[in-house]
Amino acid sequence: MTEVAELRVALTVADFDDALAFYRDALGLEQLADWSGEAGRVILLSAGRATLEILDQPQAEKVDAIEAGRRVSGVVRLGLEVEDSERAAERLIAAGADVVAPPVLTPWGDRNVRVQAPDGMQLTLFTTAR
Repeated sequence: MTEVAELRVALTVADFDDALAFYRDALGLEQLADWSGEAGRVILLSAGRATLEILDQPQAEKVDAIEAGRRVSGVVRLGLEVEDSERAAERLIAAGADVVAPPVLTPWGDRNVRVQAPDGMQLTLFTTAR
């Protein structure tokens, strides 16, 4: 069995500059590399440790109900652990994100906020109960 060393999410966007400003500048993801060239632009950003969360439809519906009050996410949703989910959401909203749902305290004790990036990607910003 091959051991995976990294999970990378590749996001193709219509407005590269807006996406870069949102994810790097507003969200604060560290820029690791710039592989842009004549054929196009690509920037690699670090999001810390990566995990792959696999949910079936009933569980996805339950999580959406807890975090947003209804089924709202698509096939892919990014979950990002941040120091203060409400403050992070405020920064992202100022940078063009839309509020999907206000902050909630989850049954597992995290403080979650759901926003939608200008490119349409839904993000769950969560602060763990420590």
